[in-house]
Amino acid sequence: MGDVLAGFHAVWEFESDSVLIRYERGIRTPKLFQALGERRIPLSAVEEVRLAPGRRGTVVLRLLPRAGADPLMEAADGQLKEGSDPYRLVLPAERESEAASRAGELTSRLTESGPADRYLVAAPEAPLQFKAYDGKAAFDGTSVQFRWSWTGASSAKWKAGDQSYPVADLCGVEWRSPEALAGYLRLRASGPAPDVVPEPDQDPAAVVFGLGYGPVHESLPFAAAVLAAVRSRRPVPAAPPCRRDPADIAERIRHLGELHQAGLVTDEEFAGKKAQLLAEL
Repeated sequence: MGDVLAGFHAVWEFESDSVLIRYERGIRTPKLFQALGERRIPLSAVEEVRLAPGRRGTVVLRLLPRAGADPLMEAADGQLKEGSDPYRLVLPAERESEAASRAGELTSRLTESGPADRYLVAAPEAPLQFKAYDGKAAFDGTSVQFRWSWTGASSAKWKAGDQSYPVADLCGVEWRSPEALAGYLRLRASGPAPDVVPEPDQDPAAVVFGLGYGPVHESLPFAAAVLAAVRSRRPVPAAPPCRRDPADIAERIRHLGELHQAGLVTDEEFAGKKAQLLAEL
Protein backbone atom coordinates (compact mmCIF):
# COMPACT_ATOMS: atom_id res chain seq x y z
CA MET A 1 0.00 0.00 0.00
CA GLY A 2 2.77 2.41 0.94
CA ASP A 3 0.61 5.36 2.13
CA VAL A 4 0.10 7.08 5.45
CA LEU A 5 -2.89 7.99 7.55
CA ALA A 6 -2.38 10.69 10.18
CA GLY A 7 -4.71 10.81 13.14
CA PHE A 8 -4.68 12.21 16.66
CA HIS A 9 -1.43 11.29 18.44
CA ALA A 10 -0.20 8.85 15.77
CA VAL A 11 0.60 8.32 12.10
CA TRP A 12 0.08 4.91 10.49
CA GLU A 13 2.24 3.99 7.50
CA PHE A 14 0.80 1.13 5.49
CA GLU A 15 3.27 -1.32 3.99
CA SER A 16 2.74 -4.55 2.08
CA ASP A 17 3.09 -6.83 5.12
CA SER A 18 2.88 -4.51 8.13
CA VAL A 19 1.68 -1.23 9.61
CA LEU A 20 4.34 1.09 11.00
CA ILE A 21 2.84 3.20 13.79
CA ARG A 22 4.70 6.38 14.72
CA TYR A 23 3.42 8.05 17.89
CA GLU A 24 3.58 11.80 18.28
CA ARG A 25 5.34 13.59 21.09
CA GLY A 26 3.39 16.30 22.83
CA ILE A 27 1.78 17.25 26.08
CA ARG A 28 -1.57 15.78 25.00
CA THR A 29 -0.17 12.52 23.66
CA PRO A 30 -0.60 9.62 26.12
CA LYS A 31 2.70 8.98 27.88
CA LEU A 32 2.59 5.31 26.91
CA PHE A 33 2.59 6.29 23.23
CA GLN A 34 5.55 8.61 23.78
CA ALA A 35 7.44 5.85 25.58
CA LEU A 36 6.79 3.40 22.73
CA GLY A 37 7.95 5.85 20.06
CA GLU A 38 7.05 3.65 17.13
CA ARG A 39 5.95 0.07 16.58
CA ARG A 40 5.86 -2.14 13.52
CA ILE A 41 2.81 -4.40 13.53
CA PRO A 42 3.12 -7.32 11.07
CA LEU A 43 -0.20 -8.17 9.45
CA SER A 44 0.42 -11.75 10.58
CA ALA A 45 -0.08 -10.44 14.14
CA VAL A 46 -3.51 -8.96 13.36
CA GLU A 47 -6.75 -10.88 13.93
CA GLU A 48 -9.23 -8.27 12.72
CA VAL A 49 -9.57 -4.65 11.57
CA ARG A 50 -12.47 -2.56 12.83
CA LEU A 51 -13.81 0.89 12.03
CA ALA A 52 -16.33 2.44 14.40
CA PRO A 53 -17.73 5.86 15.36
CA GLY A 54 -15.72 7.62 18.03
CA ARG A 55 -16.50 10.45 20.39
CA ARG A 56 -17.11 14.08 19.50
CA GLY A 57 -17.13 13.79 15.72
CA THR A 58 -14.43 11.18 15.26
CA VAL A 59 -14.04 7.69 13.86
CA VAL A 60 -11.71 5.02 15.21
CA LEU A 61 -9.67 2.63 13.10
CA ARG A 62 -8.53 -0.24 15.29
CA LEU A 63 -6.39 -3.32 14.83
CA LEU A 64 -7.20 -6.31 17.03
CA PRO A 65 -3.99 -8.28 17.67
CA ARG A 66 -4.02 -12.05 17.78
CA ALA A 67 -3.76 -13.55 21.26
CA GLY A 68 -0.13 -14.13 22.11
CA ALA A 69 1.22 -12.00 19.25
CA ASP A 70 2.22 -8.90 21.24
CA PRO A 71 3.99 -9.07 24.63
CA LEU A 72 2.82 -5.55 25.49
CA MET A 73 -0.86 -6.42 25.11
CA GLU A 74 -0.41 -9.77 26.83
CA ALA A 75 1.20 -8.05 29.81
CA ALA A 76 -1.56 -5.40 29.83
CA ASP A 77 -4.14 -8.21 29.99
CA GLY A 78 -7.08 -5.98 29.08
CA GLN A 79 -6.28 -3.26 31.64
CA LEU A 80 -5.38 -0.39 29.31
CA LYS A 81 -7.82 2.48 29.10
CA GLU A 82 -9.29 3.12 25.67
CA GLY A 83 -7.28 6.28 25.13
CA SER A 84 -4.02 4.42 25.80
CA ASP A 85 -4.68 1.53 23.40
CA PRO A 86 -1.71 1.61 20.98
CA TYR A 87 -3.77 -0.19 18.31
CA ARG A 88 -6.34 2.62 17.93
CA LEU A 89 -6.11 5.49 15.46
CA VAL A 90 -8.59 8.31 16.04
CA LEU A 91 -9.53 10.42 13.01
CA PRO A 92 -11.94 13.29 12.26
CA ALA A 93 -15.32 11.93 11.12
CA GLU A 94 -14.97 13.58 7.70
CA ARG A 95 -12.15 11.12 6.95
CA GLU A 96 -14.34 8.08 7.51
CA SER A 97 -14.36 7.06 3.84
CA GLU A 98 -10.56 7.15 3.71
CA ALA A 99 -10.33 5.13 6.91
CA ALA A 100 -12.88 2.63 5.56
CA SER A 101 -10.79 2.18 2.43
CA ARG A 102 -7.69 1.47 4.52
CA ALA A 103 -9.62 -0.93 6.74
CA GLY A 104 -10.80 -2.84 3.68
CA GLU A 105 -7.30 -3.04 2.22
CA LEU A 106 -5.86 -4.29 5.50
CA THR A 107 -8.61 -6.86 5.97
CA SER A 108 -7.98 -8.27 2.49
CA ARG A 109 -4.34 -8.85 3.40
CA LEU A 110 -4.95 -10.73 6.67
CA THR A 111 -4.01 -14.39 6.38
CA GLU A 112 -3.56 -15.56 9.99
CA SER A 113 -6.02 -16.00 12.84
CA GLY A 114 -6.24 -17.59 16.26
CA PRO A 115 -3.59 -17.58 19.01
CA ALA A 116 0.00 -17.05 17.89
CA ASP A 117 2.63 -19.56 18.98
CA ARG A 118 5.26 -16.82 19.36
CA TYR A 119 5.49 -13.07 19.70
CA LEU A 120 5.26 -11.34 16.34
CA VAL A 121 5.49 -7.75 17.58
CA ALA A 122 8.80 -6.62 19.04
CA ALA A 123 8.95 -5.92 22.76
CA PRO A 124 10.53 -2.77 24.23
CA GLU A 125 14.28 -3.20 24.38
CA ALA A 126 16.31 -3.59 27.57
CA PRO A 127 17.84 -2.10 29.63
CA LEU A 128 14.73 -0.78 31.34
CA GLN A 129 14.06 0.47 34.84
CA PHE A 130 11.44 2.27 36.90
CA LYS A 131 10.76 3.33 40.47
CA ALA A 132 8.08 1.46 42.35
CA TYR A 133 6.64 2.58 45.67
CA ASP A 134 8.77 0.12 47.64
CA GLY A 135 11.88 -0.14 45.50
CA LYS A 136 13.57 0.14 42.12
CA ALA A 137 13.17 -2.42 39.34
CA ALA A 138 15.78 -2.92 36.62
CA PHE A 139 16.00 -5.33 33.70
CA ASP A 140 19.19 -5.81 31.68
CA GLY A 141 17.85 -8.40 29.26
CA THR A 142 18.95 -11.45 31.24
CA SER A 143 17.77 -10.84 34.80
CA VAL A 144 15.43 -8.65 36.85
CA GLN A 145 16.72 -6.85 39.92
CA PHE A 146 14.66 -5.41 42.76
CA ARG A 147 16.36 -2.99 45.17
CA TRP A 148 14.21 -2.06 48.13
CA SER A 149 13.54 1.46 49.33
CA TRP A 150 13.98 2.14 53.02
CA THR A 151 10.96 4.45 52.98
CA GLY A 152 8.46 2.10 51.34
CA ALA A 153 9.51 -1.54 51.54
CA SER A 154 7.95 -3.86 54.10
CA SER A 155 10.01 -5.58 56.79
CA ALA A 156 9.50 -8.86 54.93
CA LYS A 157 11.26 -7.46 51.89
CA TRP A 158 14.03 -5.91 53.94
CA LYS A 159 14.64 -9.26 55.63
CA ALA A 160 14.75 -11.01 52.25
CA GLY A 161 17.20 -8.42 50.89
CA ASP A 162 17.59 -7.09 47.37
CA GLN A 163 16.58 -9.65 44.76
CA SER A 164 17.90 -10.83 41.39
CA TYR A 165 15.83 -13.13 39.19
CA PRO A 166 17.42 -14.70 36.08
CA VAL A 167 15.02 -14.89 33.15
CA ALA A 168 15.79 -18.61 32.89
CA ASP A 169 14.13 -19.15 36.28
CA LEU A 170 10.90 -17.37 35.39
CA CYS A 171 7.74 -18.50 33.62
CA GLY A 172 5.74 -15.29 33.53
CA VAL A 173 4.94 -11.81 34.77
CA GLU A 174 1.82 -10.37 36.40
CA TRP A 175 1.19 -6.67 35.86
CA ARG A 176 -1.62 -4.93 37.69
CA SER A 177 -2.18 -1.41 36.42
CA PRO A 178 -1.18 1.42 38.78
CA GLU A 179 -4.50 3.00 37.78
CA ALA A 180 -6.25 0.23 39.74
CA LEU A 181 -6.59 0.30 43.52
CA ALA A 182 -3.66 -2.05 44.12
CA GLY A 183 -1.17 -2.04 41.26
CA TYR A 184 1.94 -4.17 41.22
CA LEU A 185 4.39 -6.15 39.10
CA ARG A 186 5.05 -9.71 40.20
CA LEU A 187 7.51 -12.21 38.74
CA ARG A 188 6.30 -15.79 38.50
CA ALA A 189 8.88 -18.49 39.08
CA SER A 190 8.94 -21.75 37.15
CA GLY A 191 7.62 -24.86 38.84
CA PRO A 192 4.52 -25.59 40.91
CA ALA A 193 2.53 -22.62 42.17
CA PRO A 194 2.90 -22.01 45.92
CA ASP A 195 0.01 -23.01 48.16
CA VAL A 196 -0.20 -19.46 49.53
CA VAL A 197 0.76 -16.42 47.47
CA PRO A 198 1.81 -13.50 49.69
CA GLU A 199 0.39 -10.06 49.19
CA PRO A 200 2.53 -8.02 46.77
CA ASP A 201 3.82 -5.74 49.52
CA GLN A 202 5.12 -8.82 51.37
CA ASP A 203 6.41 -10.72 48.33
CA PRO A 204 10.12 -10.32 47.43
CA ALA A 205 9.18 -11.29 43.86
CA ALA A 206 6.95 -8.24 43.47
CA VAL A 207 7.10 -4.45 43.55
CA VAL A 208 4.03 -2.36 44.30
CA PHE A 209 2.80 0.83 42.67
CA GLY A 210 1.02 3.87 44.05
CA LEU A 211 1.41 7.58 44.73
CA GLY A 212 2.81 8.14 41.24
CA TYR A 213 5.26 5.25 41.36
CA GLY A 214 5.27 2.60 38.63
CA PRO A 215 3.25 4.57 36.03
CA VAL A 216 1.84 2.69 33.05
CA HIS A 217 4.29 4.15 30.53
CA GLU A 218 7.23 2.86 32.59
CA SER A 219 6.05 -0.35 34.25
CA LEU A 220 4.08 -1.85 31.34
CA PRO A 221 6.92 -1.75 28.75
CA PHE A 222 9.14 -3.18 31.48
CA ALA A 223 6.71 -6.08 32.06
CA ALA A 224 6.42 -6.68 28.31
CA ALA A 225 10.19 -6.82 27.85
CA VAL A 226 10.57 -9.35 30.66
CA LEU A 227 7.68 -11.42 29.32
CA ALA A 228 9.23 -11.49 25.84
CA ALA A 229 12.59 -12.57 27.26
CA VAL A 230 10.90 -15.35 29.23
CA ARG A 231 9.00 -16.53 26.16
CA SER A 232 12.13 -16.51 23.96
CA ARG A 233 13.97 -18.75 26.43
CA ARG A 234 10.98 -20.98 27.11
CA PRO A 235 8.91 -21.64 23.96
CA VAL A 236 5.22 -21.95 24.77
CA PRO A 237 4.78 -25.66 23.80
CA ALA A 238 7.73 -26.74 25.95
CA ALA A 239 7.28 -24.39 28.90
CA PRO A 240 6.80 -25.99 32.33
CA PRO A 241 3.38 -25.49 33.88
CA CYS A 242 2.88 -22.18 35.60
CA ARG A 243 -0.53 -22.15 37.23
CA ARG A 244 -2.34 -18.96 38.16
CA ASP A 245 -3.40 -18.42 41.75
CA PRO A 246 -7.23 -18.76 42.03
CA ALA A 247 -7.38 -15.67 44.22
CA ASP A 248 -5.57 -13.67 41.55
CA ILE A 249 -7.98 -14.95 38.89
CA ALA A 250 -10.93 -13.87 41.03
CA GLU A 251 -9.40 -10.44 41.55
CA ARG A 252 -8.75 -10.05 37.81
CA ILE A 253 -12.39 -10.93 37.03
CA ARG A 254 -13.56 -8.40 39.64
CA HIS A 255 -11.38 -5.70 38.09
CA LEU A 256 -12.61 -6.66 34.61
CA GLY A 257 -16.18 -6.28 35.87
CA GLU A 258 -15.40 -2.77 37.09
CA LEU A 259 -14.07 -1.83 33.64
CA HIS A 260 -17.20 -3.36 32.09
CA GLN A 261 -19.53 -1.38 34.36
CA ALA A 262 -17.59 1.79 33.57
CA GLY A 263 -18.17 1.21 29.85
CA LEU A 264 -14.47 0.69 29.08
CA VAL A 265 -14.99 -2.95 28.07
CA THR A 266 -17.76 -4.19 25.77
CA ASP A 267 -20.09 -7.08 26.64
CA GLU A 268 -18.29 -9.26 24.10
CA GLU A 269 -14.82 -8.39 25.41
CA PHE A 270 -15.94 -8.96 29.02
CA ALA A 271 -17.42 -12.40 28.30
CA GLY A 272 -14.42 -13.49 26.23
CA LYS A 273 -11.81 -12.33 28.74
CA LYS A 274 -13.71 -13.81 31.68
CA ALA A 275 -13.85 -17.19 29.92
CA GLN A 276 -10.13 -16.97 29.20
CA LEU A 277 -9.30 -16.25 32.84
CA LEU A 278 -11.49 -19.08 34.11
CA ALA A 279 -9.74 -21.46 31.70
CA GLU A 280 -6.43 -20.71 33.46
CA LEU A 281 -7.61 -22.27 36.73
